[in-house]
Amino acid sequence: MENDLLHRITINPQVCHGKPTIRNTRHTVEGILEYLAGGDSTDDILKEFPELEKEDILACLSFATKSIRFKDIEFPAA
Repeated sequence: MENDLLHRITINPQVCHGKPTIRNTRHTVEGILEYLAGGDSTDDILKEFPELEKEDILACLSFATKSIRFKDIEFPAA
């Protein structure tokens, strides 16, 4: 399931200066992680951004976990 979630994360040089985003939108992984670190729940984030799905939040967490493991992450072409 973790790999399925990572398909939701895209890196496109033309979107948010190439930062990892959710489904090629302007919602960055970094931004979502900042909301979570600030104490917002998944439900809080989904209420604020109704275009997002629970799996998008889980994908951000999965991406962060993989990133700190120093392993290669493969992304689908944008």
